[in-house]
Amino acid sequence: MPEISITTTQNVNINFTVAGPGQRLGAYLADLAIKVGYYLIAYNTVIAPMGIGVLGLDDWSMIAIMIMIMSPVIFYSLLFEYFMDGQTPGKKLLKIKVAKIDGYQASFMDYLTRWVLRLVDISGTMYLVGFISILVSRVHQRVGDMAAGTAVISLKNDISISHTILTNLAVDYQPVYPQVVRFSDNDMRIIKETFQMVNQNPNTEVLGKLVKKIEEVSGIKCESKPAAFITTIIKDYNYYTGQ
Repeated sequence: MPEISITTTQNVNINFTVAGPGQRLGAYLADLAIKVGYYLIAYNTVIAPMGIGVLGLDDWSMIAIMIMIMSPVIFYSLLFEYFMDGQTPGKKLLKIKVAKIDGYQASFMDYLTRWVLRLVDISGTMYLVGFISILVSRVHQRVGDMAAGTAVISLKNDISISHTILTNLAVDYQPVYPQVVRFSDNDMRIIKETFQMVNQNPNTEVLGKLVKKIEEVSGIKCESKPAAFITTIIKDYNYYTGQ
């Protein structure tokens, strides 16, 4: 499967696998089932009891009422993707989501563009145009994705936080060394990767050289055990650059 690179808030590129046609179709069918379920409930509880013309309204008024009743179906994908950060219930079930190819957060206009062009991709062509464009596109984009600069990615990735400069921090974490901002993302990635390598294959010489290099660049003096010192350096960097 093709991949796209998503940039984190700390300018770290993480590769995500693009969702395949099968995943997208599965999500579409799951969402369709939800919309059909809503329609059946609305029909049996509102539309059928109301009856056509029972209220003595003109055709335009009846159309307006029908649009109001069916608005959850009409705006289903637009509202869910916007409020659920690129996911609908179907996408969430299949563990896929909409994401900007350039790594930025998708905006309401991006989701709106995708939604409007569903008329071309899905509704107006019985999914023919959308399916063909997904098959021929390098990153499986339908026309709406191409116009919005988005792609649907799979969240079932082997990438974990240990593969980046990111690290988990406690909510009440208190940083120790503000000087860590002197490091770049690339510096911190090298530090973390080297530290992980030393943890897997203990080497006091490499660990000592790593501490020395950190001291030279940051001006921080190691006054604790090397492993604890480096761990704090990594956490502090995440704390300050993540604000």
